[in-house]
Amino acid sequence: MTVRKNDLIAAEPERLSDAMLVSTAKSGDTEAFVELSKRHYRKVFHATYRITRNRQDTEDALQESLMRAFSHLKDFQERSSFSTWLTRIAINSALMILRKKRVGSEISMDAADDPGGKGERWEMPSPAEDPEGSYIRKERETLLREAILRLPSSCREAVELWQVKEYSAREIAQALGTSVPAVKSRLARARIALRAELLPTDS
Repeated sequence: MTVRKNDLIAAEPERLSDAMLVSTAKSGDTEAFVELSKRHYRKVFHATYRITRNRQDTEDALQESLMRAFSHLKDFQERSSFSTWLTRIAINSALMILRKKRVGSEISMDAADDPGGKGERWEMPSPAEDPEGSYIRKERETLLREAILRLPSSCREAVELWQVKEYSAREIAQALGTSVPAVKSRLARARIALRAELLPTDS
């Protein structure tokens, strides 16, 4: 007798691989997606908590990321594992929550070359802090934040963790599941891209 995947999900979901569950979930089977979520919940929770350092924000980010993952499951190309894909969505959700809570910290594009240092954040060069200068600085910071959002996702995540949470390169590497040299490379590429877009050039 042939056992269908849907029957197996209901009876023994642990016997199915992630790939089989993803395939079934893509066809609209919510039980398959629930099993995937349960299977990777702990790993994604810990990755997200390393960013928020707050249980409530972590749970909010997880709920948001699960809804987004289910809504966009058809777009999942399966080039990476489902766990990696869901973790990236959760990290973006966590960063979005932090961004909303964040109150005007400054970013210094002229910070020390070592992005793992605890020096200044990135900010656009600004004139002296008279009222007009203060207004110009705020406008430039807004432009910079918008430019950061346009960075490639890997660079943007590293910049936001460094800026929003003031993480060291090692902490960013742990949160994103990569190496310290890779983090420093991403921050260096981000600095170059932001300078090219925002800083005036000689004509």
